[in-house]
Amino acid sequence: MASKRDWLETGLAVLRQDGARALTVERLCAELDLTKGSFYHHFKGIPGFKTDLLAHFEAEHTSRFIAEAESAGGTARQRLQHLLDLVLDDKSRSGSEDVEIAIRSWALQDPEVHALQERVDRSRMAYLRALWQGLGGPEADVEPMARLLYLVLVGAQQVVPPVAAPDLRDVYALALRLAPHQQEGTP
Repeated sequence: MASKRDWLETGLAVLRQDGARALTVERLCAELDLTKGSFYHHFKGIPGFKTDLLAHFEAEHTSRFIAEAESAGGTARQRLQHLLDLVLDDKSRSGSEDVEIAIRSWALQDPEVHALQERVDRSRMAYLRALWQGLGGPEADVEPMARLLYLVLVGAQQVVPPVAAPDLRDVYALALRLAPHQQEGTP
């Protein structure tokens, strides 16, 4: 029997491969080689699945990264570097950029997905602003630099083919050279 997480991960894979229209009970069951009864054991139909899928996407592709960066501790620069490593390592191995593209495409057509995308973007930007602010640079630079870091990541996923993680690391290394240098021992 598949867990709820198995269904949700399968949903992200289907979304990544074939888009939102492919998210049907039949397709999900076929992917997991399970019955509709198993699906309905976990979800109240496709609307319930969609809500849970969006929450899963937010948890796995936003909240988890922020929590892991924070739990790593260290200075704002170290947490920012750790966050970038987490995101780029995930991008390298899981096809997460395809999920981002699929979610953004779906958000253009569905109000619930649009609301999720706005929330995710706000959360990510708020965290980047907080980290950049923690670097101690001029207040006027906080919003533009946070936006720059985020736009590089999102934009790099929209280019065909997407910018590879190693190339993005180089871009982020360049951007981090613009960050003010903290004195030893400051957070």
